[in-house]
Amino acid sequence: MPQSSKYNAEQIQVLEGLEPVRKRPGMYIGSTDARGLHHLVKEVVDNSVDEALAGHAKNIWVVLHEDNYVTVADDGRGIPVEIHPKVGVSALEVIMTTLHAGGKFGDGGYKVSTGLHGVGVSAVNALSNYLRAEVRREGKAHFQEYSRGKAKSKVAPIPANPVLPFKTAFEWQVKNGTKVTFLADDTIFSTIIPEFERLEKQVKQVAYLVAGIFFHLFDERSKQQRHFYFQSGLATLIKHLNRNKALIHPEPILIHRVIDKVDIEVAIQYNDGFNENVESFANVVPTTEGGSHLTGFRIALTRAINDYARKIEALKEKDENLTGEDIKEGLTAVVSIKMDSDNIQFESQTKEKLGNAEVQPLVSQAVKDGLDMFFEENPADARRIMEKVLLAARARAAARAAKDAVIRKGALEGMALPGKLADCQNRDAAESELYIVEGDSAGGSAKQGRDRKFQAILPLRGKILNVERARLDKILEFEEIKCLVIALGTGIGDTVDYSKTRYHRVIIMTDADVDGEHIRTLLLTFFFRYLPEVITRGYMYIAQPPLFKIQKGKEIHYAYSDEERDGILKEMRVGKTSSVIPTPSEASGQAPLSESEAILSSDDVKKTPGIIIQRYKGLGEMNPDQLWETTMNPENRVLKQVTIEDSVAADEVFTMLMGDEVPPRKRFIQTHAKMATLDI
Repeated sequence: MPQSSKYNAEQIQVLEGLEPVRKRPGMYIGSTDARGLHHLVKEVVDNSVDEALAGHAKNIWVVLHEDNYVTVADDGRGIPVEIHPKVGVSALEVIMTTLHAGGKFGDGGYKVSTGLHGVGVSAVNALSNYLRAEVRREGKAHFQEYSRGKAKSKVAPIPANPVLPFKTAFEWQVKNGTKVTFLADDTIFSTIIPEFERLEKQVKQVAYLVAGIFFHLFDERSKQQRHFYFQSGLATLIKHLNRNKALIHPEPILIHRVIDKVDIEVAIQYNDGFNENVESFANVVPTTEGGSHLTGFRIALTRAINDYARKIEALKEKDENLTGEDIKEGLTAVVSIKMDSDNIQFESQTKEKLGNAEVQPLVSQAVKDGLDMFFEENPADARRIMEKVLLAARARAAARAAKDAVIRKGALEGMALPGKLADCQNRDAAESELYIVEGDSAGGSAKQGRDRKFQAILPLRGKILNVERARLDKILEFEEIKCLVIALGTGIGDTVDYSKTRYHRVIIMTDADVDGEHIRTLLLTFFFRYLPEVITRGYMYIAQPPLFKIQKGKEIHYAYSDEERDGILKEMRVGKTSSVIPTPSEASGQAPLSESEAILSSDDVKKTPGIIIQRYKGLGEMNPDQLWETTMNPENRVLKQVTIEDSVAADEVFTMLMGDEVPPRKRFIQTHAKMATLDI
């Protein structure tokens, strides 16, 4: 990619102030929970990545300090510190305190940039209680400190022994570069504690996409550190994504071309599974909603495979073309484009979808040419891929026949709901919830105890099919899954329509034992693989039934963990409990025990005469009133919402736990065996 010839204050353009970021932080970083907190780190890392993409940085450091401070540093050119000609203050202060100010607009700054809108580091500043920027540039070292987006002092030379509000062992030994240390604003974020594992995944993903750059991650709290350097980039990433899967062809198909100043990189590899895993990026930013580059890739992949199948007569003249659905099965791919930051267009500030229409034909051309060449030069691998997609096509036809047979048109609209479903009276999906319950016994209690106005009950008999090891036609032959699909109303496969979802809260309610956990995992596997938007739209929940009923005379308490049980027992032992049944939130938010209470062990209180402790082994042991009061009543219940924060990690876990490959699962069990809690 072309590199800039100069980088100084004249390249910094100013567009607006920072106040909108503090007023509506979600517009700029997506959320104010843990995800938003880690997005702050990503925004600062992106600035350093821009230096790397421009050819000026070789190392990027991320350091987690004690007291929740985070440092991101690089060995790039360093942000300019001279006075900005139009504003009259240092260019560093302009970048840090002004929204839409940076070297990513106009000429002379960056040609490829991850921070399209230029709000990255200034947004971080706006949402931080404290931020310190240090710049080493042209033999000089300067710094400036800020609080909630406003400068605390002017840009000044760094003193010999600077006074810092945070402790650090990190030594930044570079001639030129930028270092930013910040502490997120705890009045805005629900948590300001950065997670090493989450940042490790973020940094590693960027390292795959920016080949040849060293990334260093240090946690001064736990003394952990990770270092990433990938010379082969996407080839390494695709092998990582397929690491627990049996492969159709041993080496990835790698395509790299530059067309009309758009740098296009694609890696493709098929495995023998039934699911698709495609990642896309634009200027190193994950485009989770795809966009024009992903559309171009899919068009070219389908066309290239059809052309080759015709050429080798795997498809006869009378046969229909293979569809995109056929070609998805077992596909793992990464699509990454880099282009001039002045021209790139995303459809939102969080950059989840690429909008440049002109990119689609360019990616299509590169992928089609690359695949045509690969198929010609690797006929054995090409034939194995053809066999895979042709088998998928036959399975798709069988699945369509099965689906047509079991899901009539009216069924999706509630005209032929399964008999075992106890539906709710409300027809507004936003106010309706479906409990998927393990077993007829618990289903009976749930049906009697529910509020039938808005709560529907679907009991499942036994364990459902493991969909990780089956195609859609076999899945739809399984009665329990068929009933679940009809009850949900979404349809399945190539005709799925999430707008027809009949319940906006789908709650899995299983026993608190090993079998219950297995059934829950099987259900989550089904939703993740075949109805993922039920999860991503926020409809999926896990019910939390109590583990214990503790009774002393007429006084009854429910405990949702061993710790809660012991706390309640100690309270009872010293006679400080009330006769009111606590809600789950009250029970989990008890005040700390006094010194006299703390000396009582759980063994002591369990032996107290007159206290009866019942350990619930299954939901069926509760009568309808108890099930309602503890697990289904919106006033008292605890629900865990199921989300997908890292689709790659989720895919790996489901593949490892539920797939055909035994060695990865065995390694996982051996590694985590000592962490297991056994209910024997």
